[in-house]
Amino acid sequence: MARAATAKKRSGKSKKAKAKPPAVRRAWRWFWRRLLLVMLVPVVLTFLVVLLYSFIDPPTTHTIWSEKRRLGEVDRQWIGIEEVAPSAVRAVVAAEDANYCLHWGFDVDAIRDALEDGGTRGASTISQQTVKNVFLWQGRSWLRKALEALITPAAEAVWSKRRMLEIYLNIAEFDEGVFGIDAAAYHYFGVAPRDLTPLQGALLASVLPNPKQRSASRPTANLRKRAVRIADGAATIAADGRASCFED
Repeated sequence: MARAATAKKRSGKSKKAKAKPPAVRRAWRWFWRRLLLVMLVPVVLTFLVVLLYSFIDPPTTHTIWSEKRRLGEVDRQWIGIEEVAPSAVRAVVAAEDANYCLHWGFDVDAIRDALEDGGTRGASTISQQTVKNVFLWQGRSWLRKALEALITPAAEAVWSKRRMLEIYLNIAEFDEGVFGIDAAAYHYFGVAPRDLTPLQGALLASVLPNPKQRSASRPTANLRKRAVRIADGAATIAADGRASCFED
C-alpha cells in the first residue's frame, strides 16, 4: 500500500511538472488574442471602406496612382452612370461580363469554360475587376486572387449592381493615362459620354481589357469587327433582360 501511495504521489508530481506555469499560459493567451486582432483589423477596415464607397466615390486606385506617378498626370473625371449613354453602358457589360446581372460576383460557367480551355482566356467578372482595381493591385499572384475572392462577395452584398458598374466605368483604363468613360469619350471622340453613339460606345468597350494596345478612334479591322459584335451583344442583353439590374 505504501509503495502504491508513493507511486501515485510521484505520478501526481510528474503531471504537475508537465503542466505549463501560469505565466506561460498567460503569454500564449496574449499571443493568440493579438494574432486574432491583427487578422481581424484589416477585415473590419476593408468592410468599412466597402460600406463607405457605397455612397462616396473612391478617390483613386493603385493603378491610377501608379500611372500618375509614372506619367506626371492622368485624365480622369468622375461622373454618375446616368450621365452615360445607356447603349455605351450596355456595351461595356456585353464586352466584359454579359451575365453581370445573373451572378453574385463570380460567373461559374465562365470559370468552367476558362478551365476547359486551359486557362487561355479570362473569366473575371466586372465585380472582380472592380474589387481588384479599387482595393488591390495589378498582376497575377495567388495572394491577390485570394483577397479578390474574399472582398468580392462583400462588395456584392453592400453595393447595388448599378453602383458597382458606376464605379467600374469611372476607374477602368481606356488608354494610357485615360481613366473612366468620361475622359475616354472626350479623348477618343470629343463628345460627352451621354452623346456616345452605340458604335462609339462599342468601340470604347472593345479596347478593354488591353487599352494600351488598342485604340477606339483608330481601330484595326479586327477591333472594328469586335466592336460590331459588342454592339450586337449590347442590343441582345437589352432585349433579353440581362441589363435590367443596372438600368432604371
